[in-house]
Amino acid sequence: MSPNSDDRRAAGARAGLDGAVVVLGVTAGIAAYKAVEICRQLVDAGAHVIPVLTPAATRFVGTATFSALASEPARTELFDPADPIPHTRLARAADLVLIAPATANFLAESAAGLAADLLGATVLATTAPVVVCPAMHAEMWRQASVQENLATLARRGVVVVPPEAGRLAGGDEGPGRLAEPAAIVAAVAGLLGARAELAGVRVLVTAGGTREPLDPVRYIGNRSSGRQGHALAAEARRRGAAVTLVSASVLDPPWGVEFVPVETAAELARAVLGRAAEFDVVVMAAAVADFRPRSASPTKLKKRDGLPQIVLEPTEDVLAELGRRRRPGQVLVGFAAETGDAVAAGAAKLVEKGLDLVVVNDVSAPGVGFESATNAVTILDAAGGRVDVPLGPKPTIAAAVLDAVVRRRAEA
Repeated sequence: MSPNSDDRRAAGARAGLDGAVVVLGVTAGIAAYKAVEICRQLVDAGAHVIPVLTPAATRFVGTATFSALASEPARTELFDPADPIPHTRLARAADLVLIAPATANFLAESAAGLAADLLGATVLATTAPVVVCPAMHAEMWRQASVQENLATLARRGVVVVPPEAGRLAGGDEGPGRLAEPAAIVAAVAGLLGARAELAGVRVLVTAGGTREPLDPVRYIGNRSSGRQGHALAAEARRRGAAVTLVSASVLDPPWGVEFVPVETAAELARAVLGRAAEFDVVVMAAAVADFRPRSASPTKLKKRDGLPQIVLEPTEDVLAELGRRRRPGQVLVGFAAETGDAVAAGAAKLVEKGLDLVVVNDVSAPGVGFESATNAVTILDAAGGRVDVPLGPKPTIAAAVLDAVVRRRAEA
């Protein structure tokens, strides 16, 4: 890599772009050729760029150019036999989705919540920031329907980089010209840089429910899906952290994290306790079994052999051990999945385990906790603070937990 490229990458790191995953959406406008330069500048700034072109965009620019310049091959197809749900995977991987250029047709589809192609489906599925850069003829730009669609998107939190006035296709002059690539990249850097408060911070997250074998077929386990822990790992990485995820879940790990698969409580304990001192933040979101069979049968237990006698023994209390071992300045976060008076139980756990924060949820409530895509939590801290986070998607809960971690680190 040339010195100039090194300088640009360093600048990207300072702006929060180093390692950031940007899905670059390209729609069917004449300004699509400028997206090639946007792609190049994002990559030079250190971003991991994944181009997604609408089928009609390929009438203006070719996928080969983007595949050569970007971090991954350009994608155009929603239906791909090799990747059955590409929009979901892209939506979860993205730190930011950038649409440049965004045509009037795309704005209308997005405002209506349509998912007619891979790009539309990705935008609809993502929880990452979305930036649209409109480009169209002046008469189209001035249309009330276009402005209403933009207003709708803005109300939903979409960031709009407005077009400039200047020479348009066909020789006309007026508003509607795509913003300059440098201005668009600066807007992306500003958004991602604002979320880079964990840059350089090492974060360990555990996820999923451990499984303690009874025999080669059966196990003692719990209903944890691992979604919340995986969402926490993804959010920490989005904020610039170097993340290690130790997971007993069958979910695919988020993009860009170190992944350590485990199955049992003993495996999780070895993976976590052996490395915990390396990390600045430890988030124990895993549902670790409290008990395991003292011995597992080497062969499948048969009903015809009668009722088996299963003797249980306690597993190691990993969270308590982390509390005893933790080094000065390390932030330790525990989870308390409870029923009944969940907050009181969580407050007791906060003290007993020596935690900085505990995230409490009442798993008996509808839509909360295990096997659900949503959650509602109360975050308690050792200084007596309390934050109630209402029912919402688990990525939203993850963001609230990481906000609490950032505050705790600032207070230390």
